Amino acid sequence: MQNGTLKDRIREELRFSFIIPVFNRPLEIRELLDSLAQQSEKKFEIIIVDDGSDQRAETVCATFKNSLDINYYYKENSGPGPSRNYGCTKATGNYFIFLDSDCSLPEDYFKIIKNELHQNYTDAFGGPDRSHETFSLLQKGISYAMTSWLTTGGIRGASEKLDKFHPRSFNMGYSKCVFEKTKGFSAMRFGEDIDMSVRILQNGFQTRLIKVAFVFHKRRTTLIQFFKQVFNSGIARIHLYIRHPHTLKIVHVLPALFTIGTLVTVILSLFFTPLFLIPMGLHGILIFTDASVKNKNLKIGGMAVVTSYVQLIGYGIGLLAAFWKRILLKQKEYAAYEKNFYN
Repeated sequence: MQNGTLKDRIREELRFSFIIPVFNRPLEIRELLDSLAQQSEKKFEIIIVDDGSDQRAETVCATFKNSLDINYYYKENSGPGPSRNYGCTKATGNYFIFLDSDCSLPEDYFKIIKNELHQNYTDAFGGPDRSHETFSLLQKGISYAMTSWLTTGGIRGASEKLDKFHPRSFNMGYSKCVFEKTKGFSAMRFGEDIDMSVRILQNGFQTRLIKVAFVFHKRRTTLIQFFKQVFNSGIARIHLYIRHPHTLKIVHVLPALFTIGTLVTVILSLFFTPLFLIPMGLHGILIFTDASVKNKNLKIGGMAVVTSYVQLIGYGIGLLAAFWKRILLKQKEYAAYEKNFYN
């Protein structure tokens, strides 16, 4: 979007603002802020936007006043997208970095981002996520389910095509110019980051994957919460299809086909022969083996089978339900479990 001279000037004038929305997660935001306080370089400000929480994070944020340039804002609940936009209006930087409150950072994260943008400036970037060695067995299983090519097709991380890379809001950044041109995130409760990435590209900006700029992402901490998350992700994919038809790919539909296939397989095995369960069993063995080898732990391999099936079936059911309501019944955008999402 910018010519070479303008890009050079932007690189020299980069000022960074971390923008982090939080909702009822004071303990998690403490972990994230602690990792920000331990960054090898700290020339940045932090904007915490408390999105109408009952459990406010103000006291937690105040404990970092002496170690971080941090500002805390409390506002009425409006969802993650509008909260990030609110943070952009309060930031003094000209390049915004967005993180989810359930993330933490390696100590060189900011240094890597700054150096990468100075060497090869881009209007927007995204990075992958990983599991930290201190994560619980369940959290490591969830991390596998959300990143493996056997579940999500690897589209959430380093395997996306660079020319059409869609940054995700758990680890994402873009310039103030992008914010002013696009008006920021939409009010979608889920899928708002993909919607934002699509609009960034539609407005002529460039996106870039910075593979080495990873975050440690805890995500949901129970299987029920994880199911609610992926169920809403399936719903969001249909919302995104209606907004941006070209974004729907076969990989997005596979969990729905998997869900239907699983149901048919179970029914056939009950009425005819258990041999129909063999393909499902082989798939489970493949997940177990892959996860065990990657994590060097058989227990994580076993948990990965459970979380992978929750991910595939939860997402699949959500997508099928949204297809029925939005495509066939022509209903408006919606999200599930809004009142008890964290329960």
